[in-house]
Amino acid sequence: MKIAILPGDGIGTEIVEQAVKVLNALGQKFEMETAPVGGAGYEAHGHPLPEGTLKLAQEADAILFGAVGDWKYDTLERSLRPEQAILGLRKHLTLFANFRPAILYPELVGASSLKPEIVSGLDILIVRELNGDIYFGQPRGMREAPDGPFKGAREGFDTMRYAEPEIRRIAHVAFQAAQKRHKRLTSVDKANVLETFQFWKDIVTDVHKEYPDVELDHMYVDNAAMQLVRAPKKFDVIVTGNMFGDILSDAAAMLTGSIGMLPSASLDANNKGLYEPSHGSAPDIAGKGIANPLATILSAAMMLRFSLNLPAEADRIEAAVKKVLTQGLRTPDIYEAGTTKVGTTEMGDAVLKALS
Repeated sequence: MKIAILPGDGIGTEIVEQAVKVLNALGQKFEMETAPVGGAGYEAHGHPLPEGTLKLAQEADAILFGAVGDWKYDTLERSLRPEQAILGLRKHLTLFANFRPAILYPELVGASSLKPEIVSGLDILIVRELNGDIYFGQPRGMREAPDGPFKGAREGFDTMRYAEPEIRRIAHVAFQAAQKRHKRLTSVDKANVLETFQFWKDIVTDVHKEYPDVELDHMYVDNAAMQLVRAPKKFDVIVTGNMFGDILSDAAAMLTGSIGMLPSASLDANNKGLYEPSHGSAPDIAGKGIANPLATILSAAMMLRFSLNLPAEADRIEAAVKKVLTQGLRTPDIYEAGTTKVGTTEMGDAVLKALS
């Protein structure tokens, strides 16, 4: 089994190192190969997604990804910025289904931003479509406004669009995920304002006919954001578009105590996937040894379960993470009085010890 290791930028190198350490301790024969991506790819080869890195990702059975981005690259033209690496990988590998589980460990109830009675026992899954929406829609760019009240002025513009097959395939993935959980699916849209999401709503409703055992409801994105804060446990599985999913999953992450606890999987139609923490590269804390590696370690567990067909090993990693939290070890983002503050490497070592 070949795993492409793409640490990226900022804290990406630190947290991926811990996840690789855990994978190596499982006793499996993984072939791991590392390549630069993001700002590191630009520095090494003049592009955030170098040809060799893309080739490695295409040949691998799964990809473990860190994070990309740094403020020093903000002046580059958009096509050369680090973030284009992850967008390029999603597009080239047709990674259209993003799974972002938001689970609150009982040990972290006090670290959540919500009251325990509201958030205790939280276990929701956000399914985000990754290949369409305003992130990839054309045309886009900057121009002189051709009409409107500011005709002739400079304007920026992007295009939100979804084709029917794109919506159908992500809807099927979401309904099937709901069937394996509590059989409740919430489709999040903005159908009252956007034609794209009226179309989304219509297609999801049609696909629902094939899953009569799943309860479906529709919710506008602004209400969904409010309900995630007001009553998050009313959700089971949420399916939504690329942009709304990006925003809602980060909001859900804070319910779990820290975005440093939120893993993710981006899958193609055959369950080949890219696995990464939901957080970014955090250049402000890079090199300080305080980043939380648990989201990356849990992403590695998802990789074992979904792409490498090693569910028992995935269970071992998840149990080890829970044991470490039970022992009271905390990185600064989830630290609270009465627990023990540790750094990135110490947390990785603790998971390694709990694993064995």
